[in-house]
Amino acid sequence: MQYKSIRLILSVGVLVVWQLPTTVIAQSHPPMNTQADFQRAMAELSNWGRWGDEDELGAANLITPAKRKQAVALVTEGISVSLAHDVNQEEAVDASAVLTREVLRVSPTGASDRYQYTGSYHGTIHSHLDAVNCHIMYEGKGYNGLTYQEVEAANGCPRGSINVHKDGILTRAILFDATLLPGKATAEGWLEPGTAIHYADLVALEAIQGVTVEPGDVILLYTGRWKRREALGAWPTSEGVAGYHADVAYFLKDRGVAMIGHDMWNDVAPSGIPEVFLPLHSLALVSLGVSIFDNLDFERVAQVARQLQRYQFLFTAAPLRIEMGMGSPLNPIATF
Repeated sequence: MQYKSIRLILSVGVLVVWQLPTTVIAQSHPPMNTQADFQRAMAELSNWGRWGDEDELGAANLITPAKRKQAVALVTEGISVSLAHDVNQEEAVDASAVLTREVLRVSPTGASDRYQYTGSYHGTIHSHLDAVNCHIMYEGKGYNGLTYQEVEAANGCPRGSINVHKDGILTRAILFDATLLPGKATAEGWLEPGTAIHYADLVALEAIQGVTVEPGDVILLYTGRWKRREALGAWPTSEGVAGYHADVAYFLKDRGVAMIGHDMWNDVAPSGIPEVFLPLHSLALVSLGVSIFDNLDFERVAQVARQLQRYQFLFTAAPLRIEMGMGSPLNPIATF
């Protein structure tokens, strides 16, 4: 267990140093219940300028060469599992866009086809990674102060686009299986829409799963979204989404999380903060510079993790190389 020094000056002038677990210290954070709480957190959690005024990576800077070596050393079983869902090709109430696949040619020498989204791959159905600077803005600005006017003038993301990850993402990931939390999951094995996972829940899962989040990690939240969808059918987001509560932003800062992911859009809905939609998207992307993986599929990896009793693994992802792109569909891989 890691420890952090807390120094207390006694009235007699003696300096005393106590050693307390950081996990205990880190559970203490300001409330996140009101619009004012959210606005305060946007300011006090900011990583703007932390890695320089021109930084485009955000918290991905915490994925160092040493971190990559640590992650590679986790591979002992040689088991790899996709963390993406099949690309959606059917209209549904939770699908803002579908992929249109058109066969262009079939002949004795081969065949070819064309892929085209009917709308944006952003949304609630396609597995993708958000670019840190441009996809979400707060008061007209993205991470590190990039303005919407700059994006408009460039006709794309001029800084912090998805292309900053052209060399790939390789680090340690921790799967937080929220169905292991007492009283959270249904008997069928999923969280009902609207179920919030708070900072304290992640700390509890660390103890349950025997893991501790460290700087440079990716954290992935399993709620059983795809299992519920298969059993009951798609549902509109207006009926709610199980996911991270906005107070998880303090966890991201305290632990030095590089990126986050979820089997839906990450934020719980309703958010619990009046008049603030997707607050964690703003806190993570804009303030902290923490990139977000949306709509991943953890059904298979959750099964493997339970079988092996291992909730940490090598995480790799390779976004498409798109200059000034605001995100990318992708297929991340877990390797045990």
